[in-house]
Amino acid sequence: MKASAPLMLVLAAAALPAPAAEPAQGYPNRPIRLIVPQGVGASTDTLSRTLALKLGETLGQQLVVDNRAGAAGIIGMELGAHAAPDGYTLLATATATQVIAPQLYRKLAFDPFKDLQPISLFAVTQNVLVTTPALAPRSVQELVALLKSAPNKLNMASAGAGSQSHLASVQLLLLTGAQAVHVPYKGGGASVAAVIANESQFTVTPLPATIAHIRSGRLRALGVGGERRSPQLPDVSTIAEAGVPRYQSTGWVGLMAPRGMPKPLVDRIYAALIKTMGQADTKELIERQGGEPVTSTPQAFAQFIREEWDRFGAAIKAANLQIE
Repeated sequence: MKASAPLMLVLAAAALPAPAAEPAQGYPNRPIRLIVPQGVGASTDTLSRTLALKLGETLGQQLVVDNRAGAAGIIGMELGAHAAPDGYTLLATATATQVIAPQLYRKLAFDPFKDLQPISLFAVTQNVLVTTPALAPRSVQELVALLKSAPNKLNMASAGAGSQSHLASVQLLLLTGAQAVHVPYKGGGASVAAVIANESQFTVTPLPATIAHIRSGRLRALGVGGERRSPQLPDVSTIAEAGVPRYQSTGWVGLMAPRGMPKPLVDRIYAALIKTMGQADTKELIERQGGEPVTSTPQAFAQFIREEWDRFGAAIKAANLQIE
């Protein structure tokens, strides 16, 4: 029997793949990999592990943190950008890996704008100037005076060339006219450990990587880089109010996905993240780690990244930083 034209259209439609909403149905049904392009103990790692724990509870599947440090985060970023956009690989990105390192390397195997899909911010951080307790200065001005009296005699640690801590520390030297020897380490955890051990004498690095050591007395905090004092360190002045008026250095951490992920999946993950970040215990955990909980829409996050790219690009140019 010959089918009518309308019936043939109905049959054809039934044979087509399900509409775009289908990818989100039943998601997730297995663990999700969360790539963190920094080493264990770095600020992005610390905050991302908190998010992974709580977001996994919301989604009903474990988020497995996969640390991929190296090349100032470029290795992990490339891995995330080239992953399958099926919702089972996500990326925790941050200031250093998203807007600093990609401007320092001449050749990238990914495009930080075209190959990644922003989902939401989940924390902002202040950078903090910390020294080994073995060092005499107990204020920003005392440290600057020491650095000027003995140029290039003290070691300035960073999480690696082109890292957030590198740029934050260079910014302090540029504004004060002080000089120190830059010692790049393989990640934030290693650089902080070096200052604790007095292998390097100071660094300006994200607060989440140092907050536990400051509280225990293994590090001395001299100043924070925000416009206002950190809620976690209310007795520590900002670097600006401590005598370097133009100094400001903060960071952030956000969630990304490989470009090409179906919108229903993006919406599903975004909704779960917003729900997770609205929980009091999640906020408390992030604050305890030295972060300040925030969220944004994917569109607002994309615009924010563009603005941060331009802001840090100007600082990179002023500092004449570049990595081959």
